[in-house]
Amino acid sequence: MFSDLITSKSRVKLLNVLLSTPNEMFHVRELVRRTNDEINAVRRELSFLEKNGILQKEPRANRVYYSLSKEYPFYFDLLSIGAKTIGLGAEILQNKAKLGKIKYAMFSGKFARRIEKQPDEVDFLVVGTVVLPELALLIKNEERRLGQEINYTLMSEEEFSFRKKRSDPFIIGILSGSRIMLIGDEESMLS
Repeated sequence: MFSDLITSKSRVKLLNVLLSTPNEMFHVRELVRRTNDEINAVRRELSFLEKNGILQKEPRANRVYYSLSKEYPFYFDLLSIGAKTIGLGAEILQNKAKLGKIKYAMFSGKFARRIEKQPDEVDFLVVGTVVLPELALLIKNEERRLGQEINYTLMSEEEFSFRKKRSDPFIIGILSGSRIMLIGDEESMLS
């Protein structure tokens, strides 16, 4: 969790909002509303995050909008942390014991970045023995929060290994894209 690393509660709230929708721009008042924080605290944190290159600001008419800076050297690392601490990623990690025995769980890079994808592309892959009703409930909640459908695939370890060894185009397509590992070791998944 960000709160383990960052002592400013206002900064944690701001980063949670910004990383939930990394491609959006926000006006100060919108961030105050979404964080339910004091305007001065939000302004102070926005100034700090901008000064350190994490955010960029853009004046439009008589308003200033803020967004995550893709030029920030740790931008993709922040997205990875956000994918694990906000929404579905956080829920899966918190409920890991109830979900069964998961060997690998990964988000596609496009899903984590909220980039538009092809209808047949997978957002989320889970390999292992999974309690489907528990996982389906978490995914439905995230779909409601995001306002979009999540395309996910479940496989046993045996099926995953078999399809990977056979160079199954579906699996190769998933593994050749960018990803954020939620559970499991990426090197062992790819080898």
